[in-house]
Amino acid sequence: MFFDDLIEKIRNKNCACVVGLDTDYESIPDDFKEFFPTDENGVLICILEFNKRIINAVKDIVPAVKLQVAFYEVYGSKGMDVFFETARFAHQNGLYVIADVKRGDIGSTAEVYSKAYLRKEHINAITVNPYMGFDTLEPFIKDCERYGKEIFVLVKTSNKGSKDIQDLKVEGKFLYEVVAKELNRLGMGYAGKNGYSFIGGVVGATYPDELSKIRRIMYNNFLLIPGYGAQGGTAEDVKYAFNPDGLGAIINSSRGIIYAYKKENHKGKPFYQASRDEVISMRDTVNDAVKGFLMEVQR
Repeated sequence: MFFDDLIEKIRNKNCACVVGLDTDYESIPDDFKEFFPTDENGVLICILEFNKRIINAVKDIVPAVKLQVAFYEVYGSKGMDVFFETARFAHQNGLYVIADVKRGDIGSTAEVYSKAYLRKEHINAITVNPYMGFDTLEPFIKDCERYGKEIFVLVKTSNKGSKDIQDLKVEGKFLYEVVAKELNRLGMGYAGKNGYSFIGGVVGATYPDELSKIRRIMYNNFLLIPGYGAQGGTAEDVKYAFNPDGLGAIINSSRGIIYAYKKENHKGKPFYQASRDEVISMRDTVNDAVKGFLMEVQR
């Protein structure tokens, strides 16, 4: 809890990158799919085995993986079995596991959503949507305390349409600023040995100016940064997510890593080797950008 376990993994691997397992069967290489039947059971086994090979290829490099639940929910209960089996496999291999479920509801409904994920040993954190009101966070916060877990709460998302709601003005401030300030306040009563609360935020790499502003507001909250790579976010954008201690953020790339075999510079490689090489490049690029940024800040 308090992201201390994640921080230890980040320090041990000198890497703040997350591999997103947003696994789409249609994007899996044909020469891998041919080993599996094409019925639904075969498709699900193929997805699971693809995930396992990606995890085995990157587990010594990255501290964490993120599973986007929609890619599994589409297959019903059997798809969710693959979701949780992938999470279990990643956890067994020493990775911090984020379930990207973006849950948010009131009362007993939120309580059930929370327990569906946070009470599972192989899930470390989930994403939560606060835009129905801050009372929707209460069951998740209680379960973080109960089960020793963390949450990442949506603040400023990476999609272009986020401005339609998140950039609305509320008493002279953008709504995402109001959310960021409240999350920081909620986290003030909790701090781990590294100074971070178990309430984190989600801020898109595609909005570096907003990211910089949110970092200053949420100074003791960990940030999950989607939007790197395929969505257009760069290392120069995400460097603003980090605190002077070199911590405070993890950077997610999904399609750019797991489908790296499609890129010209990885042609001819096994897909898992392409993913490994791509995540090493991402790690080094992000580390260089953050190091340069922190040196500038400290001058």
